[in-house]
Amino acid sequence: MALKVDYFVKETGRNLFRNPWLTIATVVTVFVAILLVGVSLLVRSGVQNATARWQGGIEFIVFMNPEATPDQIDSVARDLSENPQVETAEFKDKDQSYAEFLELFADTPEFTANITPDVLPTSFNVKPSRVDPELIEGLVLQFAEKPGVREVVAASQAIREIKSLSDGLSTGILAAALLLTLAAVVLIGNTIQTAIFARRREIEVMKLVGATNWFIRVPFMLEGILQGVVGAIAGIGGVYVVNGIVERRVQQADALSLLSSFVIKSEDVFTISIFLLGGGVLMAAIASAIAVTFYVKV
Repeated sequence: MALKVDYFVKETGRNLFRNPWLTIATVVTVFVAILLVGVSLLVRSGVQNATARWQGGIEFIVFMNPEATPDQIDSVARDLSENPQVETAEFKDKDQSYAEFLELFADTPEFTANITPDVLPTSFNVKPSRVDPELIEGLVLQFAEKPGVREVVAASQAIREIKSLSDGLSTGILAAALLLTLAAVVLIGNTIQTAIFARRREIEVMKLVGATNWFIRVPFMLEGILQGVVGAIAGIGGVYVVNGIVERRVQQADALSLLSSFVIKSEDVFTISIFLLGGGVLMAAIASAIAVTFYVKV
């Protein structure tokens, strides 16, 4: 068994370095395909987090000043409850806002270290009686002028545009990734074909002395799988780089802006990475199996 492992490792290495430029082209293609898929998944995850507070028909949020008095908060709450154009208005106190803030930025302790509940604003999540841009705009303008109100942030068209942009961007990226995946499969097949052609006489001799089909095929399959693994790992590294850039940009955003919620949690990035690694290995394994079956006539 040790002899077989040594043989497989040696022959796989020979195959990889027999045509280094084709190997590099294959790895780079896999890398770009994996990176595109990873970025698409990051975008989807970030948009889901950014729009989480707008679920359930919430169309705008009234943020109070951190120094707003109880009378001012009660006045806004009363106006919301008595307004016939408002269906529901959920109040969030400082502790609830702080808990949401900690959950949102759980992966960036340097961002939360100096934040305490008293500096965060209380807020009202408002669901209007109907989704009408003019109605929502009127309510936003009305409550923005109330004493004690810091800012009124509306989902309205901005959220819908972000979701639409995300869907379109993800679709385009995935389409490009699919084309690159097909290109990677072809390149893996060509790499294996080149290696098989260079060793065709050796393969004939091995068959004559009793080598089994799989003994001959395994080094070629390992070659393709290794290319997929290296490309996938590089792509995952690229995903972490992109995520780091996004995190730095988010930390510079205003705490009440939509961008401040565009956070991808570390567990989500890890899950995406595992998915990408498995996908890269599976793609390479399938391409390698097809190639050796087609080209190695043993």
